[in-house]
Amino acid sequence: MSQATLLTGVLAPVITPFQADLAPDVERYVRHCKWLLENGCSGLAIFGTNSEANSLSLDERKMLLDALLAAGVPASKLMPGTGCCSLTDSVALTRFAVERGVAGALMLPPFFYKGVSDDGLYRNFAEIAQRVGDARLKIYLYHIPPMTAVPFSLGLVERLLKDYPGTVVGMKDSGGDWKNMESMLNAFPGFQFFPGSEEFLLPAMRLGAVGTITATANIGPEAIDRLFRNWQGADADAMQESITDFRRAITKFPQIPALKHTTAIYTDHPQWAMTRPPLTPLNAEQGMALAAELKRRGFDMPGIRN
Repeated sequence: MSQATLLTGVLAPVITPFQADLAPDVERYVRHCKWLLENGCSGLAIFGTNSEANSLSLDERKMLLDALLAAGVPASKLMPGTGCCSLTDSVALTRFAVERGVAGALMLPPFFYKGVSDDGLYRNFAEIAQRVGDARLKIYLYHIPPMTAVPFSLGLVERLLKDYPGTVVGMKDSGGDWKNMESMLNAFPGFQFFPGSEEFLLPAMRLGAVGTITATANIGPEAIDRLFRNWQGADADAMQESITDFRRAITKFPQIPALKHTTAIYTDHPQWAMTRPPLTPLNAEQGMALAAELKRRGFDMPGIRN
């Protein structure tokens, strides 16, 4: 895969709908993914944090990936999350995805053990790269220390880029720390860097970022994509202010339940609000407050289907 074919733009970490028995709702999942690609998303970071991926088994993730491909979603639009606590699970899921031709693999560090050394993290990713053993593998490191408490240091990234050029190609930074993002962007020109929130899209683009992988792209991808495509325009700062305001309205509530509740409202399908334990849906008071925020902004999800 050449540099020109690497994913750029707005990617959604796709939320996962569940049936009443908490099994993934495959048909609704496929419809949502297609809607995202038709309404501003350049790609789909399936099996991310907002996908409740760590509440899904490997078999469920494999099944959902194959369902998307069978439904005609191009593998070249997919960046599945394949990083697990178990090395063998990471290898198995990554190999499965690469064999299907995905654009890249978004990889959490093994996050159960805290305070591990850069040497230990390096060994993990080196083993994955070597065991998968496929030139098509493109690894995007997933930096999200608020959830994992296992960060990627500049030194570790530098070492991986040096030893696995063309394999370790980028990062999603969901740490929320602009100084860290700025350091990564300045240290590694040409790195496929995605801030994990559209709040940082414009300043990151100005330093060489290639887009954003962001939760709120699940419900409002068009506005974020508009900024991505016009980040050098005269209205870029105003667009950034608008999408930041919207994100902050959503994140007044527990994020994953809020995204799913919003989707339930605009598809008129209450089952969309279902989360897998240990997460819980918004309660009635939260749901009413969120609906009021959305109505006040004139929000819509045009063309969304049940």
